[in-house]
Amino acid sequence: METAEQTARSCGTCTLCCRLPEIAALEKPADAWCGHCSEGQGCAIYPDRPQLCRDFLCRWMRDPDVSEAWKPLTSKMLVYDQGPQVTVLVDPDHPTIWQQEPYSSDLKEWAQAAEARGHYVILFCGDDVVKIEPGVTAWA
Repeated sequence: METAEQTARSCGTCTLCCRLPEIAALEKPADAWCGHCSEGQGCAIYPDRPQLCRDFLCRWMRDPDVSEAWKPLTSKMLVYDQGPQVTVLVDPDHPTIWQQEPYSSDLKEWAQAAEARGHYVILFCGDDVVKIEPGVTAWA
């Protein structure tokens, strides 16, 4: 597994991974700030954070082929691979950003590439769950 030190990118002040995903080890629900995180300042328990947090790198951090537009602070989305699933978590404060360009086209391309490998792309925004289909031209 790649580490942040092995990538050319850094988290900087991004803390979306401390807000968007559910983190059972910290009893943190999805779309809520972790009680150990100060937005823009990071984790107060960084040296003692759970292994899940230690191992996590979003796709933007891990994959240099993912465009700068997908930097989580820019895109307002957190993307990561989870087995056969590409998971996209959308900041509920920006619920339609994924339908805008370049995100909409990229999601369709990722869905097509995932489908070719027997994988899929699932997007979560608040209570909404959308399977991204390669051939869909618009979402309701």
